[in-house]
Amino acid sequence: MKYHRSIRRRVAAGFTLLEMVIVLGIIAVLLGGSIALIGGVGEGAKLQRVRGDFQSIGSALKTYKINAGNYPTTQQGLKALVDKPTSTPVPRDWVRVSKKVPTDPWQNEYGYKFPGTKDSSEFELISKGADGIEGNEDDLSSQDD
Repeated sequence: MKYHRSIRRRVAAGFTLLEMVIVLGIIAVLLGGSIALIGGVGEGAKLQRVRGDFQSIGSALKTYKINAGNYPTTQQGLKALVDKPTSTPVPRDWVRVSKKVPTDPWQNEYGYKFPGTKDSSEFELISKGADGIEGNEDDLSSQDD
């Protein structure tokens, strides 16, 4: 009789397969929601990186201007920070400011315009955004407020 009572207690104290499946299902739903939220945070971090890149590339362009006497033209682009331009205006004193043309978080090269679209006295840096296509609503510009 004591033997049967101890078995009953062990069985009654354990979880059924159905209860385990329900708990695992709840955990899966919670993890799925968390992963979706973390994915949104990743995009925010990429946008912040673009703003930081605009500042650091802007500093490199100002260094270029100090040495060369002017900003690179739109045609010379950010490649002028890596290789000495051969097109007019050829810089009087050129110093390599960057090892490679910088890319945005989506691995596209940043665009460059001088004069800029909104402020013609300043350069403009452009990221094509997540879709990699220039000229649509997800583009980011250094001249945006």
